[in-house]
Amino acid sequence: MNKTSWQDSLGEAWEALLDTLYMVGVSFVLTVIIGIALGVLLHASAPDGIRPNRFLNSVLGTVVNIGRSLPFVILLVLLIPATRAIVGTALGATAAIVPLTIGSVPFFARVVENALREIDSGRVEAARSMGATDKDIITKVLLPESVPGLVAGATLTAVMLIGFSAMAGAIGAGGLGDFAIKYGYQRFNTPVLFVAVVILIVLVQAIQSTGDLVVRSMAHKR
Repeated sequence: MNKTSWQDSLGEAWEALLDTLYMVGVSFVLTVIIGIALGVLLHASAPDGIRPNRFLNSVLGTVVNIGRSLPFVILLVLLIPATRAIVGTALGATAAIVPLTIGSVPFFARVVENALREIDSGRVEAARSMGATDKDIITKVLLPESVPGLVAGATLTAVMLIGFSAMAGAIGAGGLGDFAIKYGYQRFNTPVLFVAVVILIVLVQAIQSTGDLVVRSMAHKR
């Protein structure tokens, strides 16, 4: 069988890139929304938080730790029934959004919790003394002050999601991982495999550089 040249594979590579951007983009947005909410709850319910609740903090912390301890490949398999129930199939880019989101939320929730923990408690006490409610403290003090840390954490999460999406391609999620395996590895076509690797590297570098640039610009404005 004649091998496909890397030039001839560019069409499939482009489609795979679009699938990767789609599944990573949607799961990233969901991860940020859910992760911020979960991280705020973890911080607020901590013993030194604005609304201490030992039971809630313990339950949430345990769930997050369990989620972070599971290797993503195992999580992919474990979530197949749940993925089928939610989207109707366990294959394709849309189906991959479920495990990608569930796999990355625990990580980002801890990022949010740590970013909030770095805020000077004096700011919180000052806001409290001026009659600020818990909601005001969260939305007007904690989250705005922690934006640079949240952006840096979101950048790391996006990079992690790209790696997860490549692994998801091994079980039929589509994207660059599936492209690398199907057109490169299984056909012993090293140039095509190299194309997939280069695209992934460029994508990761672009995301990391953009995130670093945003963080630096925020630092200069503070």
